[in-house]
Amino acid sequence: MAKCYADCVERPLRVFLESTGRFIGRHPWWFLIVPVVLSAGLGSGFCLLWDRASNDIEEQFTPARGPAKSERRYIQETFPEDDLMFSGPRLSDDGTHAAFIAAAERNVLAVESVREILDLDLQVRRMAVALENETFQYADVCAVASGSCFSNDILDVIGYNATNIKFVNLTFPWYYSDNVSFPLYVSLGSVKFNKSNSVVESAKAMELRYYLRRGNKTKTDLWLKHFMTLISNQSLSTIKVTYATSMSMQWEFEKSPASIIHLFSVTYAIAISFSIVSCWRLDHVRSKVWVAAAGVVSTGLAVVSSFGVLLLLGQPFVMTVASCPFMILGIGIDDMFIMISCWQRTRVLDSTPDRLAATYREAAVSISITTLTDALALLLGCGSPFGSVRAFCLYAGTAVLFCYLYSVTFLGAFMALNGRREAENRHWFTCAKIPEDLPPGEVKAFGICCTGGSYDRVTEEEESELVSRFFGKFYSPFITQKWNKVLVCVVYAGYLAASLYGFSTMEEGLDIRNLALDDSYIISYYNTQRQHFSEYSINVMVAVKQALPYWSEDGQSTFSSCIADFENLNYVNGTYAWFLSFKQYAHATRLNISSEEEFLGHLPNFLELNSMFRQDINFSSTNEVQSSRFFIQTLNKSTTKDMLLGLRKVAERCPVEIMVYHPAFIYFDQYAIIMETTIQTILVAAVVMLVVSLILIPNPLCSLWVAFAICSVVAGVSGFMALWGVSLDSISTINLIICIGFSVDFSTHISYSFVCSAKRDANEKATDALAHLGYPILQGAVSTILGVVALSTSGSYIFRTFFKIMFLVIIFGLLHGLLFIPIFLTLFGPCRKFCSHIQ
Repeated sequence: MAKCYADCVERPLRVFLESTGRFIGRHPWWFLIVPVVLSAGLGSGFCLLWDRASNDIEEQFTPARGPAKSERRYIQETFPEDDLMFSGPRLSDDGTHAAFIAAAERNVLAVESVREILDLDLQVRRMAVALENETFQYADVCAVASGSCFSNDILDVIGYNATNIKFVNLTFPWYYSDNVSFPLYVSLGSVKFNKSNSVVESAKAMELRYYLRRGNKTKTDLWLKHFMTLISNQSLSTIKVTYATSMSMQWEFEKSPASIIHLFSVTYAIAISFSIVSCWRLDHVRSKVWVAAAGVVSTGLAVVSSFGVLLLLGQPFVMTVASCPFMILGIGIDDMFIMISCWQRTRVLDSTPDRLAATYREAAVSISITTLTDALALLLGCGSPFGSVRAFCLYAGTAVLFCYLYSVTFLGAFMALNGRREAENRHWFTCAKIPEDLPPGEVKAFGICCTGGSYDRVTEEEESELVSRFFGKFYSPFITQKWNKVLVCVVYAGYLAASLYGFSTMEEGLDIRNLALDDSYIISYYNTQRQHFSEYSINVMVAVKQALPYWSEDGQSTFSSCIADFENLNYVNGTYAWFLSFKQYAHATRLNISSEEEFLGHLPNFLELNSMFRQDINFSSTNEVQSSRFFIQTLNKSTTKDMLLGLRKVAERCPVEIMVYHPAFIYFDQYAIIMETTIQTILVAAVVMLVVSLILIPNPLCSLWVAFAICSVVAGVSGFMALWGVSLDSISTINLIICIGFSVDFSTHISYSFVCSAKRDANEKATDALAHLGYPILQGAVSTILGVVALSTSGSYIFRTFFKIMFLVIIFGLLHGLLFIPIFLTLFGPCRKFCSHIQ
């Protein structure tokens, strides 16, 4: 008898679970009732669900310690906003605003189109909003600049008169009038202009914005909602209007969970139906219909308990967690199928406690390894810098542990009760005792519905299912033929090549549009904005964090070189700075500002004439410029990641201490870290999975194949998800972490069964493993896909992405478990039996 290798943990675990199974088999009712009572108690936490909801987009979908957040704090502290001198580019965040884009097929600057735009603008400004006993308009809540409401430049230029559009020579991108410059690229999109004199000939889109004062959020939110109602009810003849507000994405994002509530009942109905059908037998005693139903109920109890306990402990509930039950359903049903398969290989004539003990002994390591690896992979994700990932991984990891607990207790207890029924040869539905064979004199119809309880008289085991026989007698001998092994290796090489190609095309970062439902009005707004206003990008602040001798040639030369470095970037269009304007002002008025005294002496007069620049300078107590800021306009000529990193790199190289910032950088920070953090999490998790496998699987080579399966499946999912149009972002990162756990499951079951097979020939070991576990693995894969397939119909990118990646994980995991790993084990795996005690 061969010695069992490296089983110092595996053997005690088997012994413990065997004893547990025997104890549960003797006292099933306790283990059936206690989980239900426990779930009911913990489920009370669902009363706190709305209080624990945490769906702030910035908090959940941006890096917790992203550089832009500390940069924003510096801007807010150093350059506080002036409530009486509003300036959009100087906001440290998106501000509170509403906007609409008027688009025309030919020319939005036609008189008739401009007239409709002006009429719509007038309706917005005169819109009356009622709040309690008060009625207010835009003028009562608008952001103020120079004593009046913020207004749109393009309307100021034409004097709010549509006919003036024919007489004003608009120049693009800047229009100059009376020493005032207007950035028309902000207001006009898809512009066609005369390149010789920059005069606008036509434009296809015009965007108008309405900024509101901060303070009374109830009031501003109500105004924004009335704005959306007003615009959505418009029917215009020459223009098409799309709209959005600063709160639109947040409000639309919060609608996403409601869009899948109805899918829970659909999914569980599908799961129960599949489980029942796949566990139904023609033998009316051996049929496992109620066990299948109990397996689904067990996963439901796990979700209720895990979610409830975390809600009671005050953990935030993020919208992404709503997809967790779909995943847990697949895990729980997979464990159920493995346990049923092990039960069917026990001796029918043994007592129920002994059969359950043997079931636990057989299923112990496989289910324990997959549970431990799934849970560890998810809990490792709790270290992610993204709140949405941390919340999902915590809830899902806890649910996996409860799922295992209830599989061992609740499901095991139900199997024991079902085993008692089988021992007494009772019908699965009526529970009436029935004969094993057709009694003499009875019609054949009686035998079809009222007989059962047969078993293999040689092995004393239940007769195997048709699919299991297919795996053992047809599928395994076919794939283990020499040339078929070569073909499998070729297929695997093609799989890797396609995966690597897909990975090379992967895009990074979360498109903010994907947080809204597909039919949301905000999607139309973002699409229109991208179509017509894609040439110019954001206006980036550059903060000078130290005092500089702006008046000296050395100071000007040093700083000018930094500005030149910015402007040499192909995606930087120009610089707008207070000190450059001051220099022009001094030259025009023939002022000498070459000394500190003269520079600081003339500066107040300049700021009096250009009051907006006051917000760009931070004066010390002695009236010296201790820090300041200027702006650079960027173009859409590079990826977001390249632009962000490029600007920061130039800032680091500058001999002056400077910092670049824009409110969008809060979201752009994900581009800088998403790939690095995802790869780091996957590698750490893969190493942990390898360690777990080495501890629990009694063969190091088998553990290495499990680790290989993890890397291979993750590579495939990463590549093919890119080919399927899924970017690498915080949402797909969740699924890749899940992928680590799921990629272990199928390969672990097969590898472990291969190693522990009593056969000596490698091909026979593979055949034995597939005959025993091929069908339950296939059942688990199909049930998991059915558990998430309903999400493919969701109107939310988040849940569709979950479905896509889970689908890829299961398909590739199944491909590895039933094809690649068995073949590779016959080529490179162990050929002797390592676990004699499994016999």
